[in-house]
Amino acid sequence: FCAGSLDELRERGAAIHDDLHRPYIDEVVLPCTAEGCDGEMRRVPEVIDTWYDSGSMPFAQFHHPFAGSAEFEARFPADYICEAIDQTRGWFYSLLAVSTLVFDRTSYENCVCLGLILDPDGQKMSKSRRNVVDPWEVISAHGADAFRWYYFTAQQPWAGYRFSTETVGEAVRQFLKQLWNTYSFWVLYANAEDLGPETAPSAPEPGAGGELDRWILSELQAVTGEVAERMDAFDCTRAGQRLAEFVERLSNWYVRLSRRRFWDGDPTALGTLRHCLLELTKMLAPFIPFVSDEIHTNLSAAGESVHLVDFPTPEPARRDPELEAGVDAALRAIELGRAARGAAKVKMRQPLAKAVIVATGGERAEIERLADIVRAELNVRELEFVSEEAELVAYRVKPNYRALGPRFGKAVPQVAAAIEALEPDSAAAATKGERAVGINVDGHEHRLEPDDLILSMEPIEGYEVESEAGRAVALALELDDDLRREGLAREVVHAVQNARKQAGLDVSDRITLHLDGDESLLDAARDHQGYIAAETLATAVKYNAGLGEAAEIEGRELRIYVERA
Repeated sequence: FCAGSLDELRERGAAIHDDLHRPYIDEVVLPCTAEGCDGEMRRVPEVIDTWYDSGSMPFAQFHHPFAGSAEFEARFPADYICEAIDQTRGWFYSLLAVSTLVFDRTSYENCVCLGLILDPDGQKMSKSRRNVVDPWEVISAHGADAFRWYYFTAQQPWAGYRFSTETVGEAVRQFLKQLWNTYSFWVLYANAEDLGPETAPSAPEPGAGGELDRWILSELQAVTGEVAERMDAFDCTRAGQRLAEFVERLSNWYVRLSRRRFWDGDPTALGTLRHCLLELTKMLAPFIPFVSDEIHTNLSAAGESVHLVDFPTPEPARRDPELEAGVDAALRAIELGRAARGAAKVKMRQPLAKAVIVATGGERAEIERLADIVRAELNVRELEFVSEEAELVAYRVKPNYRALGPRFGKAVPQVAAAIEALEPDSAAAATKGERAVGINVDGHEHRLEPDDLILSMEPIEGYEVESEAGRAVALALELDDDLRREGLAREVVHAVQNARKQAGLDVSDRITLHLDGDESLLDAARDHQGYIAAETLATAVKYNAGLGEAAEIEGRELRIYVERA
């Protein structure tokens, strides 16, 4: 006999306890109803695999179909289920099997399967191996948000993790500190302007503000849409990575390129950054609840928790894909120019005469719109444009001995000499398969194949070139006396800023600046005194006072003394 309900048991005369667990259920005894049998029926001691109890959870928790049907129907099927990979043949299967058998459909719409956590050597963590990490130690060392961020964004959760405390520390250094420093930057300059959350300016209206403001607000709309889309698809990893990319662009590009505006207390820049941080913390709240709540609570006018506000939605009126593409082109040019400086080992503080940029018509127009920013970031006086990378390099053709040897044998030396004598542009076209090139060896004509030649590109004399994916930037490296003096003036500014920090001055403090030391440094300072005064907030610059601590600039001594004006 298989009872279908408590009522059915009671109809057979059983006294049923309210608690159906052992030992009470074992006390239920029913008379045998089989013809000619006067025995007793008791519970069968064997039980079905308990996974089938777990598989019945969606309806059994509401006592459906005997009760709770409304609750069951409102919540069935579940949006998703999340467990580790070892549940593939356990709960994942039993839920699917029971639900399909009873309701002819699955009990969950999506399945998020977690991989296993391994130690740094790829071994499964276990107490017997003594390679288990105490999570509380990690949280104590780096914080819960760093722990969460690592698991969300390191890789897709089903791939598993090679865990180490150091990798969690990387999450702090690479993301959380960058986010916090960006927030601290806003607080620093807002305080300098006596602004609080209630008095802080708002972001400009759609279409208003400078190009950098409109660009970062447009990027924010793109990120907002992508993050919501990824999270709706249960892809928290890519959503988190996209947020990290935005924080990097906000910090390393928008803030840095706008730093002069923040220094001047520009309300549009302050309003734009605050708006980005507020919207960003709303998206970050599920990932890093503590840091995001701290930032949002301090920046919002009402001081409300980020966990009590709605998830943001994109504002289409702020989106400008063309502007985004144009700024991306300008940023690529800046990155390539910096790489060229690095390759040439020229300091960023040393001005150069010009940068030559490879750009298409559309990209050129966008870069020219941002020319002041590009010039300032590359620290060059002029920008020039060319349409092809070939205009920035000289070609050199070499023989490919590996390909030529089997064809020409002992004649390879003559072939190599003939190849090196080829006109470089013709040889370059041959390596690309754009034209045929032949050579004469011992009175015989031979056609060369593209694989017979090795083409190398060398910067034209006096330039350093950096290229990537068809884009390139060349920097003119020759320095005249005027450029050298300006470079020394910038080094003086750098040394004075260090002296301000050591003196404990606030970023807004005005100073009287005293300089002494090497005459060439002082000459450079006199030639660029207005620039030095503006950069260091000096109301007056005085020379040869014999005051201050010594600093060294390119092997020359400069004595610096600062005092509040």
